[in-house]
Amino acid sequence: MAAPHVQHGDVVHQQRTERGRATRKVAFVSGVVNLALSAAQILVGLVANSAALVADGIHSASDLLSDVLVWFAARHAAQAPDEEHPYGHGRFETAATLGLGILLSLVALGIVWNGLERLLDVDRPIPGKVALLVAVAGILAKESLYWYTIAAAKRLKSQMLRANAWHHRSDSISSVVVLIGVGGAVIGFSYMDALAAIVVGIMVAKIGWDLGWRALSELVDTALDDEQVNEAKRVIMGIDGVRSVHMLRTRRHGAEASADVHVQVAPRLSVSEGHMISLAVEDRIIDQVESITDVTVHIDPEDDESLPTCRGLPLRAEAMDALETAWQAVQAAPAQREARLHYLAGKIDVELVLSLASFVDAATTAKLQTTLVEAARELAWFGNLRIVYG
Repeated sequence: MAAPHVQHGDVVHQQRTERGRATRKVAFVSGVVNLALSAAQILVGLVANSAALVADGIHSASDLLSDVLVWFAARHAAQAPDEEHPYGHGRFETAATLGLGILLSLVALGIVWNGLERLLDVDRPIPGKVALLVAVAGILAKESLYWYTIAAAKRLKSQMLRANAWHHRSDSISSVVVLIGVGGAVIGFSYMDALAAIVVGIMVAKIGWDLGWRALSELVDTALDDEQVNEAKRVIMGIDGVRSVHMLRTRRHGAEASADVHVQVAPRLSVSEGHMISLAVEDRIIDQVESITDVTVHIDPEDDESLPTCRGLPLRAEAMDALETAWQAVQAAPAQREARLHYLAGKIDVELVLSLASFVDAATTAKLQTTLVEAARELAWFGNLRIVYG
């Protein structure tokens, strides 16, 4: 029965590898564009005396660093689970996103501070018209990166790439703000360039906060959204033999997620059939619920959230020793027998299987059952007894 697990493992590993390769490609393209754009923005901003353009250039430089983080995270997140990381390396993405959020917040603080200093300076220089051309180029470049990255994010189902795409879109908007600020300063409203720099800084701070908070939520094991959790429950309830689902817990690690769930089955089901149901639950959730790549299934013979717990009851050796002692005291222990123990509702029910050759009649069986039950009644954990022949 191991084949489905190996198959799933191979598919998941292949998906991770392809996803990592594609993510690194997006990060590389984005990095090249941001390198060229930040150099042009900072250089022209300094030459043309535009604080807003310099701020946008610093913003693009931070984007370059974020692209490096994305590339690094994608390279490590694609690796298969190992002894040190049994759940995979998906949280490299999360850690990179958190780092990016912190970095952007610090950059935003510097941009706003510089903009305020320039706004309070009465001798503000007027930016050159060449700054307008670079601002327009920044809008076009960032908007192009947004569409390129968001397409890859949807295809790869990558929250990190989606975050980076919206980062590019916000950069495009910030470049629009820069264009307005530079344009206003060129026609005589010199304060607009400094004001645009401050607005860009605030926008960068907002992006940094959003990215950091999202990553922090993931690091503290925030669950999947309700829609995905309900879909997982629906999938499980559609499996033959499943009576109910409870204690379904999920947690994200990068673009992937893990789940563990308690599944209730018939109380006297065989171990092998219960195990088979657990395999079906695992396989179908991985197949049908987006993001979930690892499932731990706990098979329950009853709803252990509402019924008395069986935790602490004696295991077979101790229980059978106690039963043997009680039955021998009344000289009622059958010679050939097999005992099946059922741990239910805080008690142990005993199913005693006797040799078919030992069957006499129903009255004799009823008398034996009564004797055995009365002998075991002093055992606090003893529930019911049933005799069958076979």
